[in-house]
Amino acid sequence: MPEYAAHEYDVLIVGAGGAGLRAAIEASAAGVSVGLVCKSLLGKAHTVMAEGGIAAAMGNVDDRDNWRVHFADTMRGGQYVNNWRMAELHAREAPDRVRELEAWGAVFDRTNDGRILQRNFGGHRYPRLAHVGDRTGLELIRTLQDHGIHQGMDVHMECTIVSLLKEGDRVVGAFAYEREHGRFKLFRAKAVVLATGGIGRAYKITSNSWEGTGDGHSLAYHAGAELIDMEFVQFHPTGMVWPPSVRGILVTEGVRGEGGVLRNKEGRRFMFDDIPENYRSQTADNEEEGWRYTQGDKNARRPPELLTRDHVARSIMREVKAGRGSPHGGVFLDISWIKERLKNGAEHIKKKLPSMYHQFKQLADIDITAEPMEVGPTTHYVMGGVRVESDTQMSNVPGLFAAGECAAGINGANRLGGNSLSDLLVFGKRAGEYAAKYAKENRLGEVSKAQIDEVARQALEPFERGGSGQGAFQVQHDLQEMMQDLVGIVRREDEMLQALDGLAKLWERARQVGAPGNRDYNPGWHTALDLTHLLTVSEAITRSALERKESRGGHFRDDFPNKDDAYATFNVVSQRGPDGEMQIRREPLKPIPAELKAIIKEMA
Repeated sequence: MPEYAAHEYDVLIVGAGGAGLRAAIEASAAGVSVGLVCKSLLGKAHTVMAEGGIAAAMGNVDDRDNWRVHFADTMRGGQYVNNWRMAELHAREAPDRVRELEAWGAVFDRTNDGRILQRNFGGHRYPRLAHVGDRTGLELIRTLQDHGIHQGMDVHMECTIVSLLKEGDRVVGAFAYEREHGRFKLFRAKAVVLATGGIGRAYKITSNSWEGTGDGHSLAYHAGAELIDMEFVQFHPTGMVWPPSVRGILVTEGVRGEGGVLRNKEGRRFMFDDIPENYRSQTADNEEEGWRYTQGDKNARRPPELLTRDHVARSIMREVKAGRGSPHGGVFLDISWIKERLKNGAEHIKKKLPSMYHQFKQLADIDITAEPMEVGPTTHYVMGGVRVESDTQMSNVPGLFAAGECAAGINGANRLGGNSLSDLLVFGKRAGEYAAKYAKENRLGEVSKAQIDEVARQALEPFERGGSGQGAFQVQHDLQEMMQDLVGIVRREDEMLQALDGLAKLWERARQVGAPGNRDYNPGWHTALDLTHLLTVSEAITRSALERKESRGGHFRDDFPNKDDAYATFNVVSQRGPDGEMQIRREPLKPIPAELKAIIKEMA
């Protein structure tokens, strides 16, 4: 039997980003014992990279905004395959979650009369994003961490979950290892909350940090949970493209919210060329009106650069493929032009976008107050994830909850910018609240010795092959190349079938991966263990994308380029079959209540 340290908690939370911290705070407030496990160091979660702001209809800048408009915007952005109840809860509760952050010490930018300032963002009808310059995610994490650490929770840093543990159908804990020395840890818990973030590291070009390997999606799937909407992967339109060392690093949508424009190599603002019909009435058709909108003119319509991310990303790729792109395969994003309109333009840019100014200056030797940036789409976010009950965030597996990016429902086919931060606050709170309630109503489960032994044996297998096995980094690299090329922004059936064949071969290679050396400080071993997660989410994305024979939101089929109303009636569900095979099925959407339908119609 392997050596391991054992810990017992009422609620175990996996992930210390915004959703995990908010869940931990809420569970602790309910009076239960809480353990928090994070793959990296506390404070280093990928949430810090969410720069633009937190979407919440507080109406501080435009008093026409309210939860009804936010709800309608979210449903329209998700092209109506959202979980309408989650979209409603999110829109209603987001303002309270932001004000709560403020009460806990978050230092937001302010209006002249002292209220929380809100900025424009793509897909939002009114300026709605509460922000701290372009460092909002960092402030959110700092605030939650400072507040939460005093609630009495235990934190296990640089600790990675290998498998969830079950008693019958119920999840009753998790098995993990310390990344530093490779020592095993057993966590027994009455409830487990997954808050592990995204899947971006399945792709070659991504804004995600190294942790984004789909751990929560995969852990839940292998424990029997349903995944939905995995075909909907968001490619953020603006990632850095040059130099190669920074390719994929995020360029916040806040640049466009503050007046930044997209141009091709001919200097033309190409976004005016293709404005979708369902956004035409809300979108400016000339540069003058677009500028007035960014400066707070309530009578102006938003510029086309602030259309939804899926549309902007495809428009950029169209310019690149037509030979009108920038020298390094992107397009130009220009904020420096506002100096033509504002006499203190350079200082204004540095004040509003301090992180972007320093990021480009330090990493690319570009002064964004004087010259345009080169940008292109980067894998950013997955709308799909663990299927959860709307109010409680519990999955179909008893005792297993999920929140944030690894949960699904609120965003449908496409997430609006800024909704991720309010999503993790609203549903992180709910996950923590209901996980604590579940823990109070259930006993601590039993974990069999045989189950622990088998999980530990599988985790240590790479050492048995040592240097004679497949290289984990090469397998990961080949997966990323294949997903980027065959299941990326533009998809075709023949290419995705080719990807399925490739995945089968990669699964075989992953089973033969070796880890030279020992368990101390061994990134090769860590990568070998990540491969199961990466391959699981990649297969779910590919099989779900094959099932959806239309184009909708973040899912674009070159062979089915139009939306099909018949596909607006269901979600695609991925679930592990009895023999370990991945099964795909269609799950009908619940009808939207008449009163919410009326809101959507009213806000059209």
